[in-house]
Amino acid sequence: MEQHHLTEELTAPEIANLWTAYQEDTLNICGISFFLTHVDDPQIRALLEQSLSLAKKRQEREIHFFQEANYPIPQGFSDKDVNFDAPRLFSDKLYLEYILDMSNLSIITYGSALALAVRPDLINFYTENLHDIESLHKEAKELKREKGFLIRAPNIPKPDQIHFVKKDSFLSGWLGDRRPLLGTEIANLVYNFERNALGQAIITGFSQVVESDDAIRFFEKGRDISGKHHEIFSNILRENYLSAGILLTPEVTDSTVSPFSDKLMMNFVTILITSGISQYGMAMAESPRHDLAAQYTKLMAEIGKYANEGANILIDHGWMEQPPIAADRKDLAKR
Repeated sequence: MEQHHLTEELTAPEIANLWTAYQEDTLNICGISFFLTHVDDPQIRALLEQSLSLAKKRQEREIHFFQEANYPIPQGFSDKDVNFDAPRLFSDKLYLEYILDMSNLSIITYGSALALAVRPDLINFYTENLHDIESLHKEAKELKREKGFLIRAPNIPKPDQIHFVKKDSFLSGWLGDRRPLLGTEIANLVYNFERNALGQAIITGFSQVVESDDAIRFFEKGRDISGKHHEIFSNILRENYLSAGILLTPEVTDSTVSPFSDKLMMNFVTILITSGISQYGMAMAESPRHDLAAQYTKLMAEIGKYANEGANILIDHGWMEQPPIAADRKDLAKR
């Protein structure tokens, strides 16, 4: 029974999740390896080393799964995509923000992969990954608090008793008085505020060092979009007399020497966009106020169009590796 899984072909979700995980792990290995050449804080260094070790461990397991299934190992990213002689591009503080944000995304990614896995070995793999990344996430958050970087989300008052919604104005938000924000709405606004602050800083750095003209224009546009979204979320919170966080662009140095290949940077921003669309969709579903849902819809459309522009650049340069895909039955029939 223990070897039964070896005779089971990987399902479409299983191979797709392994392929995506391999892409992201090899990309993170490149990024963190470079960060470690320019980090001063010993505690942040230790966290980066831990994150790198976990990514390498996952990569080895992923290669094993591909080989076992006789599936081509993806190209992903390697040391060829890193210029280790380049000057520092981001501060230690941004490294810590990066580790925390990547662990946030990994918890969601591995949770989804675990839910879709049916082979026992893959179930164990994603269970272990979740355990490892949850530990890293906890340490990153505790270190951020210790360094004084952690900004708590706003508090809301405690009700004196249980209440039920009695007016349909609870859902409105177009005209007249808008009800105060719900706790879930605040949570999503704060999270999206913080993610756009990080995204704007990373894309700002990339715009300084990228070489391809179309990628430069793409990053400049992305820097402006993330800045605009950052301001929208901040304004909504301020209108409700709630505070948000701070900008992270000051954590980008003035270096113009690229530490990464254009291919790596373009693919990384694509990952940020994909996760942003997913988060906006979740926030929209958890925001009963109609004006908030409409705002998320508008923002999703904007970054969806931006994502398409990025995909075209990746394809034009031959930087987009094709994910696992179903057979084209119509084409096979023609043959």
